[in-house]
Amino acid sequence: MTVEGALRRAAPHLLLDSLRTCLADLYAAISADLLLVDYGFTTLRPVEPVQTPAGMPHVPVDTGPAGRVFRTQQPYLFRDVGPTATVHLPVTVRGDRFGVLVVDLPADRSGPETTASLARVAETLGHALRVADRHTDLYRRTRRTHALSVAGEMQWDTLPGRACSAPAFDLHAHWEPAYTSGGHLLDWSATERDLVIVVADGAGPGTPAALASTLALTATRNARRAGLDLVTQASLTDQALYGQYRGEQPLSALLLRLDLATGEAEVVDAGSPTLWRVRDDVAERVELDRQLPLGMFEDTVYSPQRLRLRRGDRLVFVARGAGEPTAGAGHEAPDGPVARALTGARHREAADLPRAVVRALLGTPRGAPDAVLVLCLDWRGHEAGRPDEEPAPAACAAP
Repeated sequence: MTVEGALRRAAPHLLLDSLRTCLADLYAAISADLLLVDYGFTTLRPVEPVQTPAGMPHVPVDTGPAGRVFRTQQPYLFRDVGPTATVHLPVTVRGDRFGVLVVDLPADRSGPETTASLARVAETLGHALRVADRHTDLYRRTRRTHALSVAGEMQWDTLPGRACSAPAFDLHAHWEPAYTSGGHLLDWSATERDLVIVVADGAGPGTPAALASTLALTATRNARRAGLDLVTQASLTDQALYGQYRGEQPLSALLLRLDLATGEAEVVDAGSPTLWRVRDDVAERVELDRQLPLGMFEDTVYSPQRLRLRRGDRLVFVARGAGEPTAGAGHEAPDGPVARALTGARHREAADLPRAVVRALLGTPRGAPDAVLVLCLDWRGHEAGRPDEEPAPAACAAP
């Protein structure tokens, strides 16, 4: 039986048991452990059924072989003088990093070909985890260093994930707090034609804000899935929020649709999330005509604005939870901390930049926000694909 077949037939909570049996049969593996990253992106945590003692300790994402593989997304084979070798493999699906698979093998069965083969196994495991996660709480329990608030649980159930990769772009997000809720709204959907992104500040922490954000997210998805344009998506979401809250829970949002063939972008700016562009190592805020937040007044009319991306451009969306800061924190302009953080992190990979910017903003001595969401879009264009080949469609739509 193939690994894929075994994982398809396994009970959702027994994926690792089934994988261990397969790896023992196919590779003479001595052991296999799966480490999942926690919600805060701080540690890698072993997956084990509740009744079984954990076989591996928690591992910081910033140290050790497992942390190195998680950060670099490159397999790592360690062979000592002993009879065994250990392979660490990234478990990632379309750019969304789940964790690391650790496999112990007889030293004489290890090598580059085996490592490459096991890397494909780890990718298959990632796809199986994404499906199994809908049918068991095991993997979500593993990812928690402590309990989530009810609002945090709602937020994690509605957000599409942390990343989406396709031939034309890389998309990565990070937000804090991870275990409560900053009221953030985040969504995206990609097809072979376009990429649609929604980022919102939310209406504050706690369950009421999470309920408002969930209503807004559902409304935008409903409009998008009906094939409506970006302005109509904003208008229908505005109506849904106003109809429920009568202006008491407005949502500051930024909606963007990117044409994947041309790099032309259409933007609706409905509030305070800010959009930044890094081009040729220069970070600058994209000045947009700000319109009313969603749900503030009845029947608000929204207008689109247009941008054109060049190949190699980086767009960064920054939502601060309580909205954009005002001047007065010392003598620094409100945009100063963001500009400084983006400039300092401009050479980081797209996967690493959001976390670096979030940590920099939360560490601001004065005027630090209570919550931050940062989304990074690296635009490569279809020219990044292989010559004479149509780009593969992105399959990163939110559930």
